[in-house]
Amino acid sequence: MDSLSHTDEAGNVRMVDVSGKAETARRAVAEGFVRLSERHLAALDDLPKGDAIAAAAIAGIQAAKKTSELIPLCHNVTISNVSLDIRRMAGGLRIVATAATTAKTGVEMEALTAVSVAALTVYDMVKALGQDIEITGIRLLEKSGGKNDWKRT
Repeated sequence: MDSLSHTDEAGNVRMVDVSGKAETARRAVAEGFVRLSERHLAALDDLPKGDAIAAAAIAGIQAAKKTSELIPLCHNVTISNVSLDIRRMAGGLRIVATAATTAKTGVEMEALTAVSVAALTVYDMVKALGQDIEITGIRLLEKSGGKNDWKRT
């Protein structure tokens, strides 16, 4: 197995040194799903707390910008853009986050954090109607820029 970049030769945790890397345009896309009951879905348009989808999108954007404060070994990356696409689907909401930067390291963690916090925000907005809510399928769909481009098949 290749060595993990977040450990040194002795196995100690470390932050990766990216000082020698070139800045390149980087992009990452992640997704997740919030499984909701019919009761939750029907109530989405008339919640006492307000618009759950708008709140989730704003929360996801804020979270992406704070990823390095939440994930200990993440670099503080200047985000060029973060967008969230939250759509109703059968059984819940699909959340897709896209993050972009020009930096020495990628924005996969920022896209994944955006999806996660957006999903948690939906949970918070509808939980008064019951806890039969499930957050599933949070995963990276694609990344580009840097050494390796990757796309889920």
